[in-house]
Amino acid sequence: MRLRESYYYTISSSSSCIFNIESLDYDYYESRLPTDNCDFKLKDKMDFSKTVKDLRQSFASGKTRSNEWRTAQLKGVIKLIQENEEVISEALYKDLHKNKAEAAIMELILCVNDAVNAINSLDSWTKPEKVSKGALYLMDNAYIIKEPLGVALIIGAWNYPIQLILLPLIGAIAAGNCALIKPSEVSEASARFIEEYIPKYLDKDCFKVINGGVAETTAILEQRFDTIFYTGNSQVAKIVMAAAAKNLTPVILELGGKSPVYIDTKTDLAVVARRLCWGKFCNAGQTCIAPDYVMCPKEIQDELIEKIKASVEEFYTADPKTSDSYGRIVNNRHFTRIQRLKQGSTVAVGGEEDEKENYISPTVLRDVKLTDTVMQDEIFGPLLPIVPVKDHTEAIDIINTREKPLALYVFTKNSKISQEFCDRTSSGAIVVNDTVVHGGLPTLPFGGVGNSGLGSYHGKFSFNAFSHDKPVLEKSLAMDSVNNIRYPPYTDKKLGWVKWIMTKKPKKQGMLAFFPFVAIGVIFSFMFKVIGVGAESINTKKQL
Repeated sequence: MRLRESYYYTISSSSSCIFNIESLDYDYYESRLPTDNCDFKLKDKMDFSKTVKDLRQSFASGKTRSNEWRTAQLKGVIKLIQENEEVISEALYKDLHKNKAEAAIMELILCVNDAVNAINSLDSWTKPEKVSKGALYLMDNAYIIKEPLGVALIIGAWNYPIQLILLPLIGAIAAGNCALIKPSEVSEASARFIEEYIPKYLDKDCFKVINGGVAETTAILEQRFDTIFYTGNSQVAKIVMAAAAKNLTPVILELGGKSPVYIDTKTDLAVVARRLCWGKFCNAGQTCIAPDYVMCPKEIQDELIEKIKASVEEFYTADPKTSDSYGRIVNNRHFTRIQRLKQGSTVAVGGEEDEKENYISPTVLRDVKLTDTVMQDEIFGPLLPIVPVKDHTEAIDIINTREKPLALYVFTKNSKISQEFCDRTSSGAIVVNDTVVHGGLPTLPFGGVGNSGLGSYHGKFSFNAFSHDKPVLEKSLAMDSVNNIRYPPYTDKKLGWVKWIMTKKPKKQGMLAFFPFVAIGVIFSFMFKVIGVGAESINTKKQL
């Protein structure tokens, strides 16, 4: 069936399917629309222009510009979390079977700390930044101010449905923006929480929440925003980017990909296994920076598997299904998708499933080939393929033949090997001897490269993401005679002076490095002498 441009597919809230049908190749997408657990029906166009118009009016009023207002809103975010921790935990448990402690560590504390950091740093972040100047601008005042972009659209994801709304929102607030917030409908309980509680704690005129599925998202993307922040997969990111391109709207895309792990010989495999299992199996593997697959020399594969099995039992008992610390797959469609990925692979650890609970146990696959099904797309679930390789050089070659990952993990005691991974590969981030933890350090930018994302955030990087660096140059109207060399009529003499003053040269070593300063001093001394002589001549004429 060919769809008309004036209609959209709408998908039941229990599904994670998101497709913008209007602006894409219909034949391509109709052949690839998911059919399981998705209810399709035609729905008239929605219009959110008034919502965006109201946000624009609020931004135009100037109320978001003051640091006092921004601080008050950031404190509102903190209160939102701290006063409703139990409610949030219940929502996350309902959506993902997420343990209260895991929710606190991976979502709530991270957001509170980011908001506190923004409050403490706001004055320094918003302070005009002085810039260095050459000889031509010595008498001028040059600096950069951080200007809010305006009205931001924040589209969250279902796997960390609180964190992935509030963290970018903190950056938008700190930078002085208004925002339209669209939570993921897949994590229903968390989306309802965002919709109900955001208006209770934040300025209702400056922050609005719209819940819904593909129809709402598509209609929202028809509006013009000053920036769009999207967290999700690369397929939908292309849709978001295409919609943004219609208005030349800048985008920040936080995506994912197959984040690889390389484990070297002569490492402590017991420690490696614990850190690997924690990063991979928290949130049942539904983490954008989770280790996606492991590469290691074949001679350590068996021992690594044994250590991983021991770590899984230590973390989640011999039957992870009974553990309160282990999550569930978000819905049946993703359960089925992950289940299919392991077909044709050899299960070394786990492999148990329960479709009624969307439960898949922590599962390790051994002797995986690059052509296997599980190696074609991001897993986003609790399957851990192990791909035997000859050495780290082969691992690097494999990484470089694939899309650039969001994260890359290297376990080794050899600093030369870890340095080689840094130098010869490209990824959103690289972590040596651990997994996932870089996402909790706000002084590091969090973001991808290429297929794994565009732009970065966390800490000051979130503030920067929602700000425009506006350059300001202030000049005096006095001493305009100094500018004569740039005014017509042009002469060879003027050209010589211009080249001498403006042309940069490589830095000189030793005493020669001070020559430009001496030369500039001589020039200004001469200028002031001329000005002084001129003033003396004027005084003499007055006396006569």
